[in-house]
Amino acid sequence: MKTLFVSYRVTDLARSLGFYTALGYVELGRVEVGDGARLVILKFPGEPAASLELVHRPGDAPVDVGSGFDHLAIQVETLATTLKTLTEAGLEPGPLQFPGGPDGPKTSWLTDPDGYRIELVEWPPGHLDGITEADFA
Repeated sequence: MKTLFVSYRVTDLARSLGFYTALGYVELGRVEVGDGARLVILKFPGEPAASLELVHRPGDAPVDVGSGFDHLAIQVETLATTLKTLTEAGLEPGPLQFPGGPDGPKTSWLTDPDGYRIELVEWPPGHLDGITEADFA
């Protein structure tokens, strides 16, 4: 088994698409599901397949992220460059953080239009992509 993608329900599809395309996602396709509802499938240009689905149901109440969801983590090559690019695109990433100390990963936080939190992560040199068993050794 493997995870295919994360799916978020969004209040305003155009606003959310603007945010996620500024973040670097590209649209892979759309599915109309009736009553004006649609699914928009996104991925990063370097990914082989979809990684995010935006679900828009205009007849539903606005999204309330509530207390059950925490965040989505996205790996970036160079966090300083990513933060500059996002700021120039009109997004508001948080400050650079070092949660594992000066030799650990660099992170920054961003919040989408519906309140979903996104953690941007730059691994230190030599770290494998993603979190693996080696991180807990």
